[in-house]
Amino acid sequence: MHVGMVIEMASESLADRVALGPVEGGLTFADLGDRARRAGTWLASSPGERVVLVDENSPAVPLGLFGAAIAGKPFVPLNYRLADDRLRSILERTSPATVVAGDGVAERIDGVPGLTVVERADFVAVTEDESIEPTDGWGCDPDGTAVLLFTSGTTGEPKAAVLRHRNLAAYLIDSVEFGSASSDECSIVSVPPYHVAAVSSVLSATYAGRRVVQLERFEPDAWVHTVRRESVTHAMVVPTMLRRILDVVEADAGGLPSLRSLAYGGGPMPRPVVERALTLLPGLDLVNAYGLTETSSTITVLGPDDHRAAFASDDPEVRARLGSVGRALPGIELAVRDGEIWVRGEQVSGEYEGRPLELDDGWFATRDTGHLDAEGFLFVHGRADDVIVRGGENLSPGEIEAVLLEHPAVADAAVVGVPSEEWGEQVVAAVVLRGDEAVSEDALQAHVRDRLRSARTPERIAFCDELPYNETGKLLRRTLRDQLSTGPP
Repeated sequence: MHVGMVIEMASESLADRVALGPVEGGLTFADLGDRARRAGTWLASSPGERVVLVDENSPAVPLGLFGAAIAGKPFVPLNYRLADDRLRSILERTSPATVVAGDGVAERIDGVPGLTVVERADFVAVTEDESIEPTDGWGCDPDGTAVLLFTSGTTGEPKAAVLRHRNLAAYLIDSVEFGSASSDECSIVSVPPYHVAAVSSVLSATYAGRRVVQLERFEPDAWVHTVRRESVTHAMVVPTMLRRILDVVEADAGGLPSLRSLAYGGGPMPRPVVERALTLLPGLDLVNAYGLTETSSTITVLGPDDHRAAFASDDPEVRARLGSVGRALPGIELAVRDGEIWVRGEQVSGEYEGRPLELDDGWFATRDTGHLDAEGFLFVHGRADDVIVRGGENLSPGEIEAVLLEHPAVADAAVVGVPSEEWGEQVVAAVVLRGDEAVSEDALQAHVRDRLRSARTPERIAFCDELPYNETGKLLRRTLRDQLSTGPP
């Protein structure tokens, strides 16, 4: 199976269902298939070896993804928020290519050799041109590269993760039943196109037969308004999004009556936020989906029944599973070796462009630390690089952050190790307080000390208005470490 088959199957079997946009006037799956086939023909004859997207969410995302697959070229969505020099550097690596550009992008990348730039509106218009002979999507090579996704690259040059058609197909087959969505179901996509969750959302919704509405960019009021207006039933958010959505819902007391399933992932979700969601939206199915770019998205799921069972339980071990990422999907094997999470399965790529394959007998080291409980629930502690080494003892920031977030005055918290002459590293926390709440540094230190050993108690707590996150909800821990090494953030 391959990406081209996804749009062909949906456009044939679910032809009259609305695939993209509002119920009245949106594109049906038949329309989307026709336009993807014309995009495939046009992109196949366009200069370059790749199809690059530098834009926000729009119909150009699914048309580019499916059109590139039909054309036999990798789809490469890039972070349009990058500084010009970094964006141009990555484009030099993807050249020669055809670039679908959002507003203002063409001027930013002018002069980069080997690029043919087309504005988003012009690309979308091409797919409407009935004079273009369509090319069907059945002929893709399953071993060919479907998508290249660049890592965030907080240090050094970002790596380009290679996702082949067979990787993405394995993810779909193991996590989605074809045509399983009912005709009234609708997903909202608000994560940026260069995030693996955006790619998997397009593929999953198309394979299931679920309508998609898009937000160009996430904004909590617009998200809540769109969910209510479009009767959205399914959504995927990152942790920072969910906090802000709950703030809006709590403030206006309007609820999210149409929403049936809310998946979250992309970073650690504090247990108090999950408990707040279960309280504010009691009928909602919550799904924690853990995955990586290199694994073609989700590899473990904490499902709705898992959430409810843990939330209702008086058993501390069962209740703790609200802080887990659930159990492995079918087709996925998990192992924890010396505290590090390893994964194996057909959807696991473990491949970066221009680098040796990073697999050991099919096993990929996620570079996340964690543990499995007796029932196979996976708990992710954080990135291996983020471990704090204090006096020769390895400390997990996530464990300390989870305890800080249990305090009723704390809205957000992050813990890092900063250089210390005595200990090598000392534990320092940055805390954002909730609303008008007030609490002292001493009180928070005592809160941690009562629950964890003293070595895990932050030696300093900095109070700040917000923590540094990137646009996909990932904490910029190195940025915070640099700030706290020199003073308050």
